[in-house]
Amino acid sequence: MSMIFIGGSREIFELPEPAIARIGAIVAAEHGVLVGDAPGADAEAQGLLAGYKYEHVGVFHAGKEPRNNLGDWAAYHVPSPEGAHDWFHAAKDREMAQRADFGMMVWDGASPGTAVNVLRLAIANKPCVIYDLARGRMATTYNVEDWCAMLRHAGPDIRRQAEARMTPDERLALPG
Repeated sequence: MSMIFIGGSREIFELPEPAIARIGAIVAAEHGVLVGDAPGADAEAQGLLAGYKYEHVGVFHAGKEPRNNLGDWAAYHVPSPEGAHDWFHAAKDREMAQRADFGMMVWDGASPGTAVNVLRLAIANKPCVIYDLARGRMATTYNVEDWCAMLRHAGPDIRRQAEARMTPDERLALPG
C-alpha cells in the first residue's frame, strides 16, 4: 500500500474537480492517506475521504488534539520543538513528507507552507502532484529542480517566505 501525503493551502475551501477525482482514485486503489488537521485544503480532503467512509487515513497534528478529524481516524501527535511558535505545524508536515511515498497538494500559488511541503517531497525524490489554482494547471514535481521551476511562477516574495520556513538542511538542498 502506497502512502499519499495530501495537503494544501489553508485558503482553499473547495477542491478542484481533478483533485476530487484523484482522491477518488486513491480510495479505489486503497492507498494510505496522510493528512494534516488544518482548515482549508486539509479539511476539504478529510471531508471527501469521510464521505467515502474511507478507513486508511492518518491525521497528523501538532496541538494536543487535531483541529479537524472529520472521519474519526487515527491521530498522530507530532509535537513541535520548544520555541517553534512561528512554524508550529512544520514538524508534523516533515513527518508526513518522510512517511509518504507520493504527495498531492492543492496550492493557491501563494502559500509558503504548501510550497515547502512540496520541497520536502522533492528533496526525497518523491513525486508530488500539484493542483496550482492560481495558474489553473496541474503539474508534478519529481525533484528539487522541478520545485524551483514551480516557484519561478510564484514570484520572489513567495520563494523568500518559503525559504524562511525551511530548516537549514532544506535550504542546503536548493541549488546555489
